[in-house]
Amino acid sequence: MELTEFSELEKKIKNLLGDYAQLKKSYHELEDILKNKESALKEANSTIKGLTEEKDAIRTKVDSLLELLQDIQVPH
Repeated sequence: MELTEFSELEKKIKNLLGDYAQLKKSYHELEDILKNKESALKEANSTIKGLTEEKDAIRTKVDSLLELLQDIQVPH
């Protein structure tokens, strides 16, 4: 009877170790996915920053051109 109990315990421990190995593998896969997403997010934020700076530069140029046009007097 005791050998049966040890066999059951051994089986449970092996199952537990298998589950642990699978969870560890999943954890590392998820960790890699997270790192990739963080990298993509940093790249997207950098792109957004660059586009915002470009938009602001264009806005400044347009404002300066509009100011120049305001000085022009058009005969009626």
